[in-house]
Amino acid sequence: MSVDARVEIVEVGARDGLQNEQVSFSTDQKLTLLTKAMDAGLKRLEVASFVHPKLVPQMADAEAVVAGLPDDNSVEYIGLVLNKRGYMRALATRDGNKRGVDEVGCVATASDGFGQKNQGQTRAESVEVAKEIIQLAHRDGVKAQVTISVAFGCPFDGEISAQAVVDMAKELAAANPREIAIADTIGVATPMQVYDLFSALKAELPDVPLRAHFHNTRNTGIANAWAAYQAGVRVLDSSIAGLGGCPFAPRATGNIGTEDLLYMLDRSGVQTDVDLDALINLSAWVEEILGRPVPSMVAHAGGFPRLP
Repeated sequence: MSVDARVEIVEVGARDGLQNEQVSFSTDQKLTLLTKAMDAGLKRLEVASFVHPKLVPQMADAEAVVAGLPDDNSVEYIGLVLNKRGYMRALATRDGNKRGVDEVGCVATASDGFGQKNQGQTRAESVEVAKEIIQLAHRDGVKAQVTISVAFGCPFDGEISAQAVVDMAKELAAANPREIAIADTIGVATPMQVYDLFSALKAELPDVPLRAHFHNTRNTGIANAWAAYQAGVRVLDSSIAGLGGCPFAPRATGNIGTEDLLYMLDRSGVQTDVDLDALINLSAWVEEILGRPVPSMVAHAGGFPRLP
């Protein structure tokens, strides 16, 4: 099989990875996590979520995390926002001469049930809010992208049709986001579904960059990432150590591990410019803080065995 030379990995561990953990990382620990991830070669990172701290207490220090980030022009910092209030908080990190976030990520939900639980919005409302945030970001000179959550299934409303996701993506594309991400928020997708949906999206929106976000709840996450790659996706989300989950989705477990994704891509001849050994060491550090084994399999097994 011939493969393209490069995939961009978006590291989501400091946001999506930590938001559902029972062990709270301090601001300094989050900054260490992010800095070490950058040292390993990751160049685009979700750093915080600008949501109400009562809803996601692990993200209560969003502004402090952003303020402590290195001013490194070779990397991009993403802040998650779910509404206009969250957007204004993210924008405020750029006040004066401060670097702040480089990009905001907003979320449109493919189901009413999850939308109401996650962000207090119906499906249609979440699309309109996301479009408004993207337009505000254009006005303010901030990059903006959008994720369609529960795109393969909802814990409250059940199956989500592929056509419904395509229709949402077409609505969102009208706002001209940097990219549209498709998220398997509760980890129910299979590779065939992934390939078919992304193929349909590329046919309908050939000029819109697509990103994929998978959870490994049912052990299909890495296979789904490869299916997305085969369908032409060249930007993939993952989380250090396989951390993550959604506080509003019952039994939703972690994202695909960055180490696991990197191992698969590297051994398949796909370039990422990320250091696998550095990520494995970082996962060991995360494991010490959590006090339990992390989900990532490569974090424990290591890379391809080297002969003595």
